[in-house]
Amino acid sequence: MTSIPDNEAVSQFVPTAARQARRVALIVAVAFFMQLLDSTIISTSLPQMGQSFGVPAVAMSIGITAYMLTMAVFVPLSAWLADRFGARNIFLVAIGLFTLASIACGYSQSLTQFVAARIVQGLGSALMTPVGRILVLRNAAKSELLAATALITWPALFAPVIGPMLGGFITTYLSWHWNFFINVPLGLAGLLLVARFVPGDRESETRPLDWPGFFLTALGLAAMLYGLERLAHPEDGMLPTVGLVAAGVAVGWFAVRHLRRVKHPLLDLSPFKVPTFAISTLSAGTIFRVAINATPFLLPLLFQVGFGMRPVDAGLLILAYFLGNLGMKAVTTPTLRLFGFRRVL
Repeated sequence: MTSIPDNEAVSQFVPTAARQARRVALIVAVAFFMQLLDSTIISTSLPQMGQSFGVPAVAMSIGITAYMLTMAVFVPLSAWLADRFGARNIFLVAIGLFTLASIACGYSQSLTQFVAARIVQGLGSALMTPVGRILVLRNAAKSELLAATALITWPALFAPVIGPMLGGFITTYLSWHWNFFINVPLGLAGLLLVARFVPGDRESETRPLDWPGFFLTALGLAAMLYGLERLAHPEDGMLPTVGLVAAGVAVGWFAVRHLRRVKHPLLDLSPFKVPTFAISTLSAGTIFRVAINATPFLLPLLFQVGFGMRPVDAGLLILAYFLGNLGMKAVTTPTLRLFGFRRVL
């Protein structure tokens, strides 16, 4: 007699849970869209920003470096913060920091002010991406994970497509400051949506923070990234650059050694024992990300500084580059389901 109500309850619960998973994924996608739009929209305005600050266009790379260094330092800490204070709360803080830092970037009057604002923006970004994915994982059943992942990927893919073109248009016909102010309505919308629709969460037992792992990881990544950034300045000599990279590798080795031995590591390295994951992440994944992330910075400089194009024209040319990336995503999910992750990789 009780089987019918039980089945009805299950049939009512499953669609509700699926809708909630999709809702959370779409809200996270709004934040990811804002983050990726910011990363690509300024690429076509770097020469104009350099003129405003009185520095060469290539000197603007320090703003990108500061952003990436901050992300490298604080991304490993994000999972612990999500467990300790709740992923929803940390996600709200991340969006708030990113939005406020965007306002500060837009009002910057010097390269120093801009770099300081980008550091705060990098902190918000470091918390936003991994914690957003944690929110999706905690609100989606295993059968819904692939669909939820596709939802947070698709909207964010449009940001690199329209970012350079939109940034070029804004820089040409308004000013580069509005490339940052455009984040404000997106950030406010994200805050309201998260506060309204994303349920609160917190782990019942919080693992202790691995302070040695945090400092070793942060120091190793910071030294390595800053050393690689100095390759663009050979006039300063190669010895400091080589020293920084070598120090980063050495500290990174101690960090990995520590993370493998400690009971509650800051980063769980066990997934790297899976050969497919290790190969795709450490080799092919690294090479791909180096190429795909460098292009949006280098091409606008080439088109504007080298070829003398306007920002809006440079943005239109970069649009073709990202359209291919976006078009491929239409067949990614069916291909993975048909052949499996291993064969596709």
